[in-house]
Amino acid sequence: MRDEMVAAYRHDAHKMNGQPHDYAPETFAGVLVNQTVPHGADGDASALSRPSGKPEQTVENHDTLYRLSLIEGESRYDPQEFTRNGVESAVRELLAEDDPEAMHRMWLESDIVSAFNESVYYPYTSLKYHTLLVAALLDNYRDGNEFADLRLVVDDAEEIVPHRTVYAGDEFALRIDVDARGRPSARLGSRPWRSWASAWNRLAAHPLDTAHDKYDMLLDANLRRIGAWSTALQYIEDFQEAFNR
Repeated sequence: MRDEMVAAYRHDAHKMNGQPHDYAPETFAGVLVNQTVPHGADGDASALSRPSGKPEQTVENHDTLYRLSLIEGESRYDPQEFTRNGVESAVRELLAEDDPEAMHRMWLESDIVSAFNESVYYPYTSLKYHTLLVAALLDNYRDGNEFADLRLVVDDAEEIVPHRTVYAGDEFALRIDVDARGRPSARLGSRPWRSWASAWNRLAAHPLDTAHDKYDMLLDANLRRIGAWSTALQYIEDFQEAFNR
């Protein structure tokens, strides 16, 4: 069970060096990577952010593994920040960890993995949040929870639930779970699809001050338009960083 969660955090290591899954090496820095995630969690997490069927390039002249920012419209790649040695060192630290709860925390806090998309065909998606969604779904599935029972739950910032928290900021946290524990929540739906805006719109209460704060109003308005889950979660992170929230 422990190994399943470790595999979830390592399953897309190949996307950080642009290698196709079928040809990517099975090890990185001496640890197993690029393994299949059980219970269909990877496929379901992909469906939350990307359409089914054969992918097509959606942004002209951008077919790299580096994510495009919804705020700036520019690539997150910075040659000064993302030197080859720097990226490899950060990725090695991330993937070499073998305690699943520590890995979860590291993924939540990582800036490096925020720079990569989960698919070159959908460059606004985020490898970081795709991986966190995979882990959250897997942890629920292995406990016997069905997708149709899952909820998007708003927690206080300091409340981090191992594997199930998919976003952690200074003002609030978000998790995927069946038990809302009395917190504001909304069902994800009957099946995995690009339903972020639908779930966000149906939350019983929102963690943003949309009555008085112009930045929160802007963030909320845009979150109500985004369908892809990894894109939306990454947008929250980028927005908070861009406007010092």
